[in-house]
Amino acid sequence: MTGRDVMTPVELLRSHKLATRPVISLSEGSDPRIIAGALAAHKLGLVNVILVGDEAEIHAGLATQDLPLADGIEIHDPKTSPLTEAFAAQFHEMRKHKGVDADKARVAVQTPLVYAAMLVREGHADGTLGGAVHTTSDVVRAAIQVIGVAPDAAMISSFFLMFPPEQAMPDARAMVYSDGGLVIDPSADDLVSIAQQSATSAQALLQVDPKIAMLSFSTRGSAKHPMVTKVSTATQALRKARPDLQVDGELQFDAAFVPEIATRKAPDSDVAGLANVMIFPNLDAGNIAYKITQRLGGYAAIGPILQGVAKPANDLSRGCSAQDVTEMIAVTALQAMQKSNPATKTPLE
Repeated sequence: MTGRDVMTPVELLRSHKLATRPVISLSEGSDPRIIAGALAAHKLGLVNVILVGDEAEIHAGLATQDLPLADGIEIHDPKTSPLTEAFAAQFHEMRKHKGVDADKARVAVQTPLVYAAMLVREGHADGTLGGAVHTTSDVVRAAIQVIGVAPDAAMISSFFLMFPPEQAMPDARAMVYSDGGLVIDPSADDLVSIAQQSATSAQALLQVDPKIAMLSFSTRGSAKHPMVTKVSTATQALRKARPDLQVDGELQFDAAFVPEIATRKAPDSDVAGLANVMIFPNLDAGNIAYKITQRLGGYAAIGPILQGVAKPANDLSRGCSAQDVTEMIAVTALQAMQKSNPATKTPLE
C-alpha cells in the first residue's frame, strides 16, 4: 500500500457500513465551524452528534447557515439538560478528594467541556471533540479529570496524521507524527510509551504496519550528546518491551524517510527510508516539523489526536476549518470503534 492509497479518516469510516452510528459530543456546539463540520459528518452517514452549548446560540448558528436539525443530531444545553444533576453528583463523587464540593461540581458540569466529557464517561456518547475555541490544556484537562487515562496507558500523548499531496514525490507516504501537540520534553521512558501508542494509532487509523523511527539530530551514533543518548536509550527499551515492532533509532529524518539516504546512513535497517511513524525527541521538534511538512511540503495535517485516554477525547486546532472538524469527528469515531474491539488491529476487521 502506497502513501496515496491510504484512506483519510472520513474515507476509512465511509468504507465500512455501520450497524449503529457512533455518537460524538461536541463541546463547542455554537461555533459555526463545529456546526458545519458536524452536520457534514452526519450527512455523510458517519456519526450521530450532540451539539453542546447554549441552546439559543446553537439554534442561531444553525439558522445562519441554513442547516436544519435532523434525526441523529441533538442539542444539549448543560444549564437546562435533565442529565446535569446526575452528572453533578457523579462529578462530585469523582473529584471530592480534590476539594470539589457539590456546588462546585454543579458549576463544573455546566461548562460545555466537562459536560461533553461526562456524556462519554456515562455512556451517552462514544467520544468527544473540542478545541476550536478552547486551548489544548483546557481540552486535555477535562479529558483527564472526567474520562481518565486508559488502564493500559502510562500517559496521554498526541499525534498528527500526515497525508501527502496529490503531486508529491514518489516515496511520499502517509505518516504519524508524534508527539506534536502535548508532551513538551518526554523522558526516554515517555518516548517508549509514545511510540507504542503511536504504533497502535497507525494500525487503527492508517491501516499500515508501523515502521517506527526514533528521531534525533544524530544517526546511529554520528553525534554525541545527552539528547541523542535519550533517544537511543528509548529505542533499546522499546525493542526490549515490544520485540514485535519494527523500530530503529536514533535516526535523522532524512535517513528515516529517504531510501537512498538510508542505504548510506543505516544500510542494515528494515525501518530507515521506509518509516511511517515518526517519534520526535521533544515538542519543539514535533510541532515545528508538522507545520513545516504541512506548509512547505503540502501535506494535510489532521490533529492533534489524543492517545492514552480511557475513551476517545480529541483536540482541535483553534485555526481549524469545518472540513478539519469533519475529519476529526471521523478520527474520534474510529478510535471508539477500536476501543470497542481492541483485539483487532484495525477498526474495520
